[in-house]
Amino acid sequence: MTLLSEPASSLSPHRAFVVQFRAETVVAEGHLVGRVEHVVSGQVATFDTLDTLLAFIARVLAERGAGPPEAEETGGRWATR
Repeated sequence: MTLLSEPASSLSPHRAFVVQFRAETVVAEGHLVGRVEHVVSGQVATFDTLDTLLAFIARVLAERGAGPPEAEETGGRWATR
């Protein structure tokens, strides 16, 4: 088990995804089938290739920016609580 060295505050839920793999997934063979959901927005997609999975993640991050809406108001820096 590897412990993360970066503080939890750098892991924004605005950049978090849940990935669920179907039973027929065989990672060693590159056969990926499942569902991905963006945690904050609830946007969902199914995928049957790694490229499709990564394309969804890239699209959501591009649409929503790098962080929460308040990041734009603070010059790109995230507000800390």
